[in-house]
Amino acid sequence: MASKAPRHNIDESKLTVTKPKTKAVGIPAVANALKISFEQMGAVRSVQTLMAVNQLDGFDCMGCAWPEHEKRNAAEFCENGAKAVAEEATRRRVTPEFFAAHSVADLKTRDDYWLGQQGRLTHPMFLDEGATHYVPIDWDEAYELMAGELRGLASPDEAVFYTSGRTSNEAAFVYQLLVRGIGTNNLPDCSNMCHESSGSALVQTIGIGKGSVSLTDLETASLIFVAGQNPGTNHPRMLSALEKAKKNGAIIVSINPLPEAGLLHFENPQNVSGMLVGTELTDDFLQIRAGGDQALFQGLGKYLLEAETAGRSTPGLDTVLDHAFITNHTVGVDDYLRHLEKVEWDDIVEASGLTLEQIHATGERLLASNATIVCWAMGLTQHKHSVPTLRDVVNVLLLQGNIGKPGAGVCPVRGHSNVQGDRTMGIFEKMPSTFHDRLDHEFEFLSPREHGYDTVAAIRAMRDGKVRFFMGMGGNFVRAAPDSLVTEDALANTALTVQISTKLNHSHLSTGRRALILPTLGRTEKDAQASGDQRVTVEDSMSAVHASRGRLKPASEHLHSEVAIVCNLAHKLFTDAEGRPLPNTPRASWISLRDDYSLVRKHIQAVIDGFEDFEERIAHPGGFVLPHPPRDARAFDTPTGKALFTGNELEYIKIPPGRLALQTLRSHDQYNTTIYGKDDRYRGIHGGRRVVLVSKADIDELGFTDGQMVHLISEFQGVERLAENFRIVAYSTPKGCAAAYYPETNVLVPLDSVADTSGTPTSKSVIIRMEAA
Repeated sequence: MASKAPRHNIDESKLTVTKPKTKAVGIPAVANALKISFEQMGAVRSVQTLMAVNQLDGFDCMGCAWPEHEKRNAAEFCENGAKAVAEEATRRRVTPEFFAAHSVADLKTRDDYWLGQQGRLTHPMFLDEGATHYVPIDWDEAYELMAGELRGLASPDEAVFYTSGRTSNEAAFVYQLLVRGIGTNNLPDCSNMCHESSGSALVQTIGIGKGSVSLTDLETASLIFVAGQNPGTNHPRMLSALEKAKKNGAIIVSINPLPEAGLLHFENPQNVSGMLVGTELTDDFLQIRAGGDQALFQGLGKYLLEAETAGRSTPGLDTVLDHAFITNHTVGVDDYLRHLEKVEWDDIVEASGLTLEQIHATGERLLASNATIVCWAMGLTQHKHSVPTLRDVVNVLLLQGNIGKPGAGVCPVRGHSNVQGDRTMGIFEKMPSTFHDRLDHEFEFLSPREHGYDTVAAIRAMRDGKVRFFMGMGGNFVRAAPDSLVTEDALANTALTVQISTKLNHSHLSTGRRALILPTLGRTEKDAQASGDQRVTVEDSMSAVHASRGRLKPASEHLHSEVAIVCNLAHKLFTDAEGRPLPNTPRASWISLRDDYSLVRKHIQAVIDGFEDFEERIAHPGGFVLPHPPRDARAFDTPTGKALFTGNELEYIKIPPGRLALQTLRSHDQYNTTIYGKDDRYRGIHGGRRVVLVSKADIDELGFTDGQMVHLISEFQGVERLAENFRIVAYSTPKGCAAAYYPETNVLVPLDSVADTSGTPTSKSVIIRMEAA
């Protein structure tokens, strides 16, 4: 029998701190995964469900976008994947009676952990203007309410349609078609807040915004950089791939402001030796200043240039630089090398926070490697200078020809399980004209071409009264977005907010004048439509597309799938009383698409390259891999047809006296904004979340003490933002840097502080001061 949901918020007064761990996974991870699974699902349901996770005939884990080999383990999931599955397959329920017992004002006093632990939503719910409680609403009434609001807009651009990366390819495709049929490109998504900088840099330099490596590449690389990433918490299954790489002779260099247990020592629960002995993963740990990664990679480029000038060589070449690759496949190298010559080593050392000896030793690692991969996550993407940083990552790889050869390339590690697939399907506010042309041809309408709002622009537009309608397909927009109070006020400016969700969260409580909660099927559940049980597809971080099919009985008979919700709304908006398409709308049989997802896939096949024979190819176990020209043929879809070297001015965070550069991050008991538990055991934080990790040197210099309670105040363009009551924890982090968990600290991230080019919020470089509480 599953346990009951907690009755109270996290009691931060019970928080305790112990010494951080130096190893990850092993027996504690297995025990914790089973504990949470049994609490949420019960023993029998846990075994049945977990054995289907990431299996060829099962469902894709919603916990991350890490790929799988075609040959799978019997238990193809990690601790945090088990938590994600347990949260969705829980036996706990949030019914109309729950909403009758809890006003919106009451629910606003509850923390993210409490809300998420209450269970699955079971009925569509409506909050009327001026009402204190949500009440049940029929699905037909809900669809008519949305359609009526959308018909009444003065302009289609008064509507915003947000998407979470857990949405399937099929749901994402019909969603973007609905939105473009309405007449707008306002399609912000979670990518805008995480890997948008990756896409911006990669499209400019190699012509495609996706990683270029496979699992086999990672496992056979000579040198692997893991930069700004914590796989032990965020992508634990990546540790198995790093373990294989290590056993094949790879050198692993970890680059991060914090030492992370998962990159130090990995105890693989899949085998006896892994559990008993484990594997030391990291050869070199570079404890870089927050935002200092660009300086490091410029330093590495400069070191390679100096080694070339000195007449040195690398494996397989008589030189350091791969001149044949550079000549045949790149442009801009001369300007880049001239820039490196001008950069001073003293500036590189100051900006990175590393010693010259560390950078030179890392340069020697590059010289000894014949195949190098750079992996990264949000530690590199959420700074003002993130796009130049990632361009400099690409520069270093291009110098040695490490794009488009085995064991080498770029590896941005995505979070949500289909965030990359959503973008492939057209969830983007500025899709290229070729996509619009093919969409228009397939559906015989004219899609809007003017670029829409990304996430930050959407919040600004709502803040400024330019948006009346907001719909969120999954996710927890208000807690994922920056500048929490501004975001809440922005949503309050709208006439209607609609949240398509499986679980209760704070986005249901920060509403427009009226609000709908539409409960949807989860990834674990059987999706039965008129033509029979349906399967959906997802794309992982390495461009592999495969099928996912849930097996569990839905949490409620009142749930609609995401595809059904979109198609039912589109049918109301785009057809007349006889079911005929209205003029200037997509000519799609929406009810047929709702009833049979294979018809959605036929349209995807017609519109998007790489999906030829879609239905047949997902019938193959493991699915198929989408084309990637740089990987497949060293072909680059850039204006010159070649990869682009770029010269980038060196930037880094300037920290004023008495201030710190704060990075927001996850705890181990967390997936994005979903809080699974109260602990971050790898970092030694137990029973609470309101902590700020600061170096002992900074604590002393700023006049505080370890364990003292403080308020955090961010400073940006003369405006201050406050997050109250955080406990200082002395921690190994570079001087001048601090770290704290989101979403609690999202209130400190200024809406107008974004990465150049990509517009990603700068959540890893927030200037703060501490004041005694």
